[in-house]
Amino acid sequence: MRRMRTPIHPTRTSHPTRTARTTGTAAAALLSLALSGCSLIGTGDDPVTASGSGQDGAPSGGGKVVLVTHDSFFLPKQLVKDFEEESGYDLQLRASGDAGALTSQLVLNTDSPIGDVAFGVDNTFGSRALDADVFAPVEIDAPDGVEAHRLPGDDEGALTPVDTGNVCVNVDTTWFDERDLDAPETLDDLTDPAYEGLFVTSGATTSSPGFAFLLATIAAYGDDWTGYWEDLLANDTAVVKGWEDAYQVDFTQGGGKGDRPIVTSYDSSPAFTVDGDGGTTTRALLDTCYEQVEYAGMLRGADNPAGAQAVVEWLLSPEVQQALPGSMYVYPVVEGTDLPAEWADLTERPDEPWAVDPDEIDENRDAWLREWGDLVSR
Repeated sequence: MRRMRTPIHPTRTSHPTRTARTTGTAAAALLSLALSGCSLIGTGDDPVTASGSGQDGAPSGGGKVVLVTHDSFFLPKQLVKDFEEESGYDLQLRASGDAGALTSQLVLNTDSPIGDVAFGVDNTFGSRALDADVFAPVEIDAPDGVEAHRLPGDDEGALTPVDTGNVCVNVDTTWFDERDLDAPETLDDLTDPAYEGLFVTSGATTSSPGFAFLLATIAAYGDDWTGYWEDLLANDTAVVKGWEDAYQVDFTQGGGKGDRPIVTSYDSSPAFTVDGDGGTTTRALLDTCYEQVEYAGMLRGADNPAGAQAVVEWLLSPEVQQALPGSMYVYPVVEGTDLPAEWADLTERPDEPWAVDPDEIDENRDAWLREWGDLVSR
């Protein structure tokens, strides 16, 4: 069940100052791709960027089909080759920035689509794309689990859910244990003086996880979200440009020399901070999470609508769904898809992540971001 809240002036409580007790990191470069919400197609030794063709002499009997993605779409190269060989389509990829930039490009080119099918518009931008009539419905036999992640308000089914994940505050459990200090658990805790100067988050105007964290605070505090952010910033919270800056540079478990043990990241992140005993050195705070869902859809006016539908169906195939955790560090939407063992052992998912109605996001996004920008620039 999702917590779907609209601004209603909820009661906020303060927390007393706490005075008692809290792998090596793995795949930092790949985490940068996946957790920034953006991708590559290929294997580590032979990548094909999203601006390339993604094919190696594949048959073209089905014609060319152009998949527009965010910048860091990533799947094993062999999966792409298999799709081309089995379908006869020549899959070509076109990168268009992060999720926000991708949506803007699709909206600006509604009357002259820049591809046949798009992947990477998420639930924070989906309503904008639907309002602009960017996508045309496709009829597919959706596997179990897909319908549960449909975008509210998408009555025609123009956007097909492909993957999901949660932006969550993460803590370096080792750092807190070494200092015999309780780690924070809630959004309120982040404003506690006990954690002054310990939290770093990416900017809401410059990163997808940063915007998701802002939405979590709006969902939790309603119209008083600005007051919460004033308290957060007064507690010496650092705001940096992107996820990579926050996690790789400032976070104490990010592989660098960071000095902040609290960071905005993902619920899957603990699977990549594995210690020598098969455990993890980080933990996601499940009360702070905001769910993100990424969608695929056929672009209205596509040159190759049959190819577009084939791509959407391929993204829901068992092979692609099973590859998503290892390739893009997101959870598959299809029920029964096996997860990597370390995900099952080291990660937890929130039962009730924060959520804001997509129409409300679309209506208020610009105003919220202006207000947020004013707060952090003071």
